[in-house]
Amino acid sequence: MYYKIIKRGFDVFISVAMILTLLPLFLFCWVLIKIKLGSPVIFKQIRPGYKGKPFPLYKFRSMLDHRDEKGNPLPDNARLTAFGKRLRSTSIDELPELLNVVKGEMSIVGPRPLLMSYLPLYNARQARRHEVKPGITGWAQVNGRNSLTWNEKFDLDIWYVDHCGVLLDMKICFMTLWKVICREGINQEGYETMETFKGEKNDVALGE
Repeated sequence: MYYKIIKRGFDVFISVAMILTLLPLFLFCWVLIKIKLGSPVIFKQIRPGYKGKPFPLYKFRSMLDHRDEKGNPLPDNARLTAFGKRLRSTSIDELPELLNVVKGEMSIVGPRPLLMSYLPLYNARQARRHEVKPGITGWAQVNGRNSLTWNEKFDLDIWYVDHCGVLLDMKICFMTLWKVICREGINQEGYETMETFKGEKNDVALGE
C-alpha cells in the first residue's frame, strides 16, 4: 500500500512543489547552459526503469558535444568544463528528473537509473534493483554515491528494495540535503566522471 499509493502521492506532491519553487533556478540554469554549452540544454538518454522498462531520463546538460574525426564523443575530461563540474557538484544537473517523477517513470527515492547496456551484465541478485522505480536519490547515494564500488552500490540498492518504507524514504531525503551541501562522493578518485561497469567480475566504481 505504501509503495503503490502513499509513495506515489508523496512523489507527485514533492516534485510539483519543487518545480514551482525552483522555477526561477530552472530558468536561470537554462540561460547559463545555453550560453556556456549550447544546445540542447536538456540532456536526454534512455535508461531502464521499473522492471527494466526503458524511459527517457532528463538532466541539465553538463558537457560539450566535442567529437573526434570519426564522430565519436571525446573523453569526458575533454568535454566536461569548469561550469559543468559546478553543475554536477551541486547536483543541479539532476533537477529535470523531477519531470520524470511527475510522469511516473521515477520516484524521489530509489536506486539510480543506470545504462540500458548494463542490463545483460547483472546477475539475478543485482537485477533486483529494478523491482522498484529508479530514484533521483537513493540509499547508495547517501552512503557513498560515486565513491562506492559496484558491489557496494548494488548491495545498498538491494537493501533498499527489501526495506523500502516511509521512514527510510524521509531519512534518505534529509541525508541527501546534507550530502548536497557537503558535496560528498561526486566523482570516483582519478576520474572526471566514473568508470564503466563491465560486469559482475569487474568490481569498479560506479558511473551515473
